[in-house]
Amino acid sequence: MSRKHAPRARRASKSESPRVLIVDDEAAVRTFVERVLRSAGYAIAVAAGGPEALSIAATEGPFDLLLTDVMMPEMHGGELARQLRRQHANLEVLYLTGYGDRLFKEKTMWEGEAFLDKPCTVNGLLDAVALVLYRRALPPAC
Repeated sequence: MSRKHAPRARRASKSESPRVLIVDDEAAVRTFVERVLRSAGYAIAVAAGGPEALSIAATEGPFDLLLTDVMMPEMHGGELARQLRRQHANLEVLYLTGYGDRLFKEKTMWEGEAFLDKPCTVNGLLDAVALVLYRRALPPAC
């Protein structure tokens, strides 16, 4: 099976898992987010920084959601989101950050974007991803 993908609609179809690109310079955060989202059925790609994420997006994209840290050494999460959205305007963005107050000061438009404070819980992460992708929280597991 080829890793090449045909162009996608805005969201993954019901038969496909939504595709999430996780970007964070902290390995522990990447591992946590990847495990939580993969176990929830999302298709995952992971990068340690902006340049690596751009490379992954060029070869494996498009993605439905960019879940990115804000403060990273090589490229700020906001700049990464801007660059990826130039190529894929429908990309949703969830910033995972310990600097939510700073992000609010910098951003004036939030269309297709949201943020979640670090550290977060498993349920908080799953709810935030669902809200960004589906505009609603997932029902509790029975």
